[in-house]
Amino acid sequence: MLLAHPAVLRELVARYESLCTASKELALAPDLKRRLDDVTYTLCVTTGTRRLDHALAAARARLAATPAGSTATVSTTAVSTTAVSTTAVSTTAVASTVTAT
Repeated sequence: MLLAHPAVLRELVARYESLCTASKELALAPDLKRRLDDVTYTLCVTTGTRRLDHALAAARARLAATPAGSTATVSTTAVSTTAVSTTAVSTTAVASTVTAT
């Protein structure tokens, strides 16, 4: 199984926590809900899980197991590209499997 880079996981967890804080302080506006849904989906995809609580636990466990000096920062653009690439690969794999059977 492919593992997401710790910097990607760190960014996703931080973004999720930030959006959760914002959603508690403000009424849940449609754009805020969409961003929260997007980061939730991306966390699940990058950790190979289907539930948010499992995704957060997996991401935090991976981050805890990563040596402190071995992570670098990753831009938000890189995280978004990773999520899109993963989705495209998953879609291609599913299409190939369906075609082969």
